[in-house]
Amino acid sequence: MTDFETIWRTQDEIRTVVNAVVGECIWNLSYQQQRMAIELELTLTLDDDAIDNLCSQFPVSADYDGQGFRGTRFVFYL
Repeated sequence: MTDFETIWRTQDEIRTVVNAVVGECIWNLSYQQQRMAIELELTLTLDDDAIDNLCSQFPVSADYDGQGFRGTRFVFYL
């Protein structure tokens, strides 16, 4: 059974970190049940240093997921 309250809380924490570190640039932030993960795509393309810096700020483990249609993608496995 999926705990949506935890997912929503985690998404809020992710949104807060992104807004504080790189500004309001979230293109997509959604839970993907098939992956059992939260996916984040930004409207910006970040360089390696910015990716490392942002990943270190998240309250949950984040993995770089490549470049999406709009910008840099991250995945958070729950």
